[in-house]
Amino acid sequence: MRRILVTGGAGFIGSEFIRQMMKYTEDEVTNVDLLTYASSEEALREVDRHPRYRFIQGDVSKKSDVEKIFEQPYDVVVHFAAESHVDRSIENPERFLETNIMGTYQLLEQIKRSPQTMFLQVSTDEVYGSLGDGDASFTSTTPLSPTNPYAVSKASADMLVLSYVRTYGIQAMVSRCSNNYGPYQHEEKFIPKVIRNALTNQPIPIYGDGQQMRDWLFVEDHCEGLRKLLDVGKSGEVYHFGGLQEKRNIEVVEQVLAYLQQPRSLLQHVQDRKGHDYRYSMCWKETEKSIQWRPSTPFDEGLKRTIRWYEENMK
Repeated sequence: MRRILVTGGAGFIGSEFIRQMMKYTEDEVTNVDLLTYASSEEALREVDRHPRYRFIQGDVSKKSDVEKIFEQPYDVVVHFAAESHVDRSIENPERFLETNIMGTYQLLEQIKRSPQTMFLQVSTDEVYGSLGDGDASFTSTTPLSPTNPYAVSKASADMLVLSYVRTYGIQAMVSRCSNNYGPYQHEEKFIPKVIRNALTNQPIPIYGDGQQMRDWLFVEDHCEGLRKLLDVGKSGEVYHFGGLQEKRNIEVVEQVLAYLQQPRSLLQHVQDRKGHDYRYSMCWKETEKSIQWRPSTPFDEGLKRTIRWYEENMK
């Protein structure tokens, strides 16, 4: 039985990770979350009374909160806590720098005192910047080239983690994933927003011409990979998790409309996002080889499951 600290465990990916940990392991899980607008206590309803689970409300960017969290030792720290919406980072970068960089720093300072603890930094493909149509997928050695404040904050945090491995000898890994989707995702994100607007007959805004390409990864598959990574991953390494499901944004919208039998006239092209990255694509063959993982949910299946969940649970 391991003692695992999960930061941001009331968020979209973090809550799925905790649900899987409660279901498939005997580990004790402590979840620390600030409970911001993007958190969902409902996502953890099925585990909140579990004897191996406890919750602490706290801010990882505050030294005093982190010190209290680390009054007990942990074998593993899985760091999801982050501000993650690109549009919000463009409007107000400061909170992203505080949470994503300083929050990571405060945690690492505690890890320095716990040499037995493994730290997993959960990051994003956006740290690599943008690809063109003919470009190869991102690999773990692709130079970082973030293009918006959110991506910059995550790239900075990743580099900070790896610097602590080399400078202070802590045990830590970095994982980077493509776009996740699935139940419980906040409705400001692309797929939930499309589903919500389609269900309520509202215009569906799509940036520019909608030709931007994203690689989609079902959240359950991602968290299965993270669980495997905790068992066999190596300190100092960067691991990729991708979905092998590249889709243009407009294709995703059209799939949702077709499934819900809604008219294409709901599409509304709006001014493109500032500095909008064109394409993300992750090469995860090294991860497949090293931890025996590959995504198992086809996009069509995952999207249908996601739509059905929002049909049943949308307020």
